[in-house]
Amino acid sequence: QVQLLESGGGLVQAGGSLTLSCTTSPSIFSVNRMGWYCQAPGKQRELVAVITRGGSPVYAESVKGRFTISRDTSKNTVYLQMNTLKPEDTAIYYCNAYTDYPRPKDYWGQGTQVTVSS
Repeated sequence: QVQLLESGGGLVQAGGSLTLSCTTSPSIFSVNRMGWYCQAPGKQRELVAVITRGGSPVYAESVKGRFTISRDTSKNTVYLQMNTLKPEDTAIYYCNAYTDYPRPKDYWGQGTQVTVSS
């Protein structure tokens, strides 16, 4: 069973920065990938960025060049550094971990609100 603990988020002006953190237990190497999805009001949850077990990042087109996903394996923690934030980035951000053993399964954090004012 994977548990995720998120921190970060909040209110920031357009052009500002925020950092989200997500810590997993057990080890970060117990999952295939970890990352962040977001869900704005009235919209479906969508990918923001993930990082694979091997350390390769994947980004949504809308955040490339502005967001950076990284990890500290000694802390079992993944970070999302969000720069040059835009009002359209406003959403609830959910940490996600995916495993494929013993069966495919997604785990989700409780979600953290990110609000970008114009």
